[in-house]
Amino acid sequence: MRIFDRYLIREFMGPFLFCVTGFTVVLLSGLLFELTDLIFVHEVAVFTVSKMLLYRVPATVVMTLPIATLFATLLSIGRLVKDSEMTVLRGSGIPVPRLILPILALGILISFFSYASSERIVPQANHRFENILRQIIFSDGVPVVQENVFFHGGEDRYFYIGEVQTKTNELNKVLVYELKDDRFPSITSAKRGIFQDHTWVLEDGVYQELDAEGFVQFESRFQRMEIVTEQEGEVYLGNQRTTDEMNRKELGEYIERFQRGGLKVLSFVVDYHLKLALPMASFVFALFAAPLALLGRGGRSSGVVLSLVILLVYYVAVSVCRSMGVNEMLPPVVAAWLANTVFAVSGFVFLVRSDHLR
Repeated sequence: MRIFDRYLIREFMGPFLFCVTGFTVVLLSGLLFELTDLIFVHEVAVFTVSKMLLYRVPATVVMTLPIATLFATLLSIGRLVKDSEMTVLRGSGIPVPRLILPILALGILISFFSYASSERIVPQANHRFENILRQIIFSDGVPVVQENVFFHGGEDRYFYIGEVQTKTNELNKVLVYELKDDRFPSITSAKRGIFQDHTWVLEDGVYQELDAEGFVQFESRFQRMEIVTEQEGEVYLGNQRTTDEMNRKELGEYIERFQRGGLKVLSFVVDYHLKLALPMASFVFALFAAPLALLGRGGRSSGVVLSLVILLVYYVAVSVCRSMGVNEMLPPVVAAWLANTVFAVSGFVFLVRSDHLR
């Protein structure tokens, strides 16, 4: 069986590495096409654009790992089934779980690698990419901040901007959290705002202070409020982070700050759980596709078609579940893990069924 394990791993690694390389090149080529406009329209240096492309490599590779795992599983096992090699091994009495054990082990290893990369490498690379892009945008005189970002505003003050009107430089849905020592934060929310000359000017909002138990002890509405800061606008560029620019720990800290203020941040909670669920897709695909390939009788072409169908169904399911979680139709944990659970359970059912078929 050790000989067979090495044989199956070699069959798997060929399509896997080919898919990782191929999909990465294709996705980066599409990004390069978009970044080329920066060279000719914004006159950005070629070296800067090259750095931006390089910073996108980790996220792109991590994105392709589950896809490559699915393709490699179906193609490698499908080839052995087509050439009757699996039939001979199963006829000798070897159970199906033992036959596909190397694939499942590789799926787990790939998932762990994907999660580790998503936590330690991808957020920092994404943050550097976005910072360069923000600096380019900022040089054109558009708002200092982007939509749906968190950033530290100095003096234990944190900001979240929901919407940015690029034509008017106006910021909508502004939330400001000022942390207190061992106390709940004070919260300032405003419908509109703008940053100019070291000052945040907020309009039509509410200021709240919370007591030791998290209940509102003071509330005041305002038509206009000014928050003076010593920081330049450029400083905020480096502090801004979207959920793609944070690991689970960092995102969890922001979620805690929001929830301590009594606000619902379901979209961020769902994304928090997705940061673990999505890297596990490699193992889920291996568990789902390996027994499915044993049940089939097709070759490489059918494996490619089946892979595309599975990918379409899975990522549509993830998107739908995320939307349901954000809109309170599903608990955030369920929304993040439902697609993985359905595919994993289906894979287990296929595995049991294939083990009883000869």
